Amino acid sequence: QVQLVESGGGLVQPGGSLRLSCAASGRRLNMYIMDWYRQAPGKQREFVARIGSTGSTKYVDSVKGRFTVSRDNAKNTAYLQMNSLKPEDTAIYFCSTPGAAGGYWGQGTQVTVTS
Repeated sequence: QVQLVESGGGLVQPGGSLRLSCAASGRRLNMYIMDWYRQAPGKQREFVARIGSTGSTKYVDSVKGRFTVSRDNAKNTAYLQMNSLKPEDTAIYFCSTPGAAGGYWGQGTQVTVTS
């Protein structure tokens, strides 16, 4: 059984940084795509970033140059480094990896950017 557990969210001022973690069990992350999504209040869940099995990365335009997705194969954990945070980055952030019935998802971690 695949389980994903996010951590690292919190309250930060605009311009600040956070690093989100997604610890996986039941699957070797380096063999699969790992996506990060976010959902702001009243909005649909949106794609944020991806790291592929080869280490290739992809980002939504709004976070390019500010967010970096990475993976530690030894720890079987994916990361989302978020710099220069803006109030519009406020959302619940989820990690996800492919699987049947919509894939595997973590429980989410709240990120709030406010002064």
